[in-house]
Amino acid sequence: MSAAKQRLTQVSGHLAGSKSSITPTEGDSSSARARILQKNPDDIVVTACLRTAFTKGGKGGFKDTPAADLLVGAFKSLIERSNIDPALVEDIAVGSVLPPGGGATEFRAAALVAGFPVSTAVRSLNRQCSSGLQACVDIANAISSGMIEVGIGAGVESMSLQYGPGAVTEFSDLLEAHPESANCKVPMGVLSEKMAKDRNVSRKVQDAFAASSYQKALKAQEAGLFDEEIAPLAVKWEDPKTGETKEIIVAKDDGVRPGITAESLGKIKPAFAKDGSIHAGNASQISDGAAAVLLMKRSTAERLGQKILGKYVAASVAGVAPLLMGIGPWAAIPKVFEKTGINKDDVDIFEINEAFASQCVWCANELGLDQSKINPKGGAIAFGHPLGCTGARQVSTLLYELRRRGEKVGVTSMCIGTGMGMAAVWVAE
Repeated sequence: MSAAKQRLTQVSGHLAGSKSSITPTEGDSSSARARILQKNPDDIVVTACLRTAFTKGGKGGFKDTPAADLLVGAFKSLIERSNIDPALVEDIAVGSVLPPGGGATEFRAAALVAGFPVSTAVRSLNRQCSSGLQACVDIANAISSGMIEVGIGAGVESMSLQYGPGAVTEFSDLLEAHPESANCKVPMGVLSEKMAKDRNVSRKVQDAFAASSYQKALKAQEAGLFDEEIAPLAVKWEDPKTGETKEIIVAKDDGVRPGITAESLGKIKPAFAKDGSIHAGNASQISDGAAAVLLMKRSTAERLGQKILGKYVAASVAGVAPLLMGIGPWAAIPKVFEKTGINKDDVDIFEINEAFASQCVWCANELGLDQSKINPKGGAIAFGHPLGCTGARQVSTLLYELRRRGEKVGVTSMCIGTGMGMAAVWVAE
């Protein structure tokens, strides 16, 4: 049996024995919720957050726009929206996953083009699908520790221009010889397919969840609920039919489609196995986009006259077996509950990345989450998942929706390739 086949046969065994000692925090948490709702001078607050529209990889509005150029647009819009003096921003962390053109050099250049002075430091980071969230958390921690006063957590990805075979590198003999290490290379679609089978997440259930995501996103888009969080960008776009290059304004997610039902999704062929359940319609879309979040202490925001949208409370990161990549939120969300003392009933909205319907459904069911609280405006299945961007995108999606509803507590979370999960608690004001 080949090494690749041996790895795939291990998936079922890992899934069968994957029960964790981590369980959601239960019991009376009213005092914990009250505590995180309190306002303190040292709170790490969000005074502006936004994203670009998300567009379809290879054919959408940003198909010809490099990642760094998307970042320039997001940065310029953040400066304009917040009216912050760019010289006050001491550090910018940018999450991005795919090479080339998505690294520290390009992002430093993007910050300068956007109007930040040479005194503003910039760095890139990569924790795969949680990169945007990790960027926000890193900046929050830097502010909390006193390293900086004002910073930006951001994320960006051009999957049109960067996505390809280079996304997963070849391993050395040393890495290949270690079973768990070698498992890091198994494609995520294959892992999710096996997980759906072994955990009995039927195609019918997946397609129903995916259809709901499309329907919620369409309803939100038609009602203008994304308008606050999306910063329109003017970009150059080449018409694939005529070859003509023209400037267009991209102001809405172009992956959101009308008329999607569980029945229509049921007609799509499986993508990873002949008799499989996962396909293009119930998995996240390949997309392009950028997002940015401006963070500082409450005392700083009040001194600068910055409007406070919400605050960062805490975050968690958790590792799971590489073959169990999709269950990351199941491990990370209880961990952040433990840190904050709250439980699932204290949360008004969960933004859980829809990498695949199978993993999102399974995590929600295992954690006992109220389905009505999950991704109320749809998710990555409906409007896309630019890998390094999603974690920062979720912040604006969450805070604006909490404010619109008059609700307070939200959680952002996602699974992470190679077997991890991340989660964070946010409070809207």
